[in-house]
Amino acid sequence: MTEFIHLPGIGNSGEAHWQSRWELADPAIRRFAPASWEQPDLVDWIAALDRAVGAATTPPVLVAHSLACLLVAHWQKQMSAPVKGALLVAVPDPRSPAFPVEAAAFASVPEERLRFPSLIVASSNDPYASLRYVEARAGQWGSDLVNIGARGHINGGSNLGDWPEGRQILMEFDARI
Repeated sequence: MTEFIHLPGIGNSGEAHWQSRWELADPAIRRFAPASWEQPDLVDWIAALDRAVGAATTPPVLVAHSLACLLVAHWQKQMSAPVKGALLVAVPDPRSPAFPVEAAAFASVPEERLRFPSLIVASSNDPYASLRYVEARAGQWGSDLVNIGARGHINGGSNLGDWPEGRQILMEFDARI
């Protein structure tokens, strides 16, 4: 059975966010735990992700949202334990005016192919990144890409509820890898 580790973005994922709702429905899903959700420190977030992956009994699937997608790209350059793959939802563009200044350390995004299978889920009207930017990232990282249409930042504000479409995308990705 696949282990899943949730990696929320800056500010963590609130009650209305699909990550939080999926965790309520499946207590086996774990969430990584950096020292600060509001003041993200790249070194700390990498260490927290490394600890979470290291605690897994089998190579897990990472389920990242927003800033955590950039975290995965940074972390994979020095990962010490294997992962099965990564679902990367709402990859942000550090050059976007909406990108949080608190996350500046994440902005120098690695461009090389990820060391494991990955799937990017994007929205055509995400205020944090254009679809063109996300398509370019998918090409660099060797990620498959699913465009789910105009769904904003694919977060709690997108009114996705339990986001069954996203859960289905994750299950199909997991079955493929």
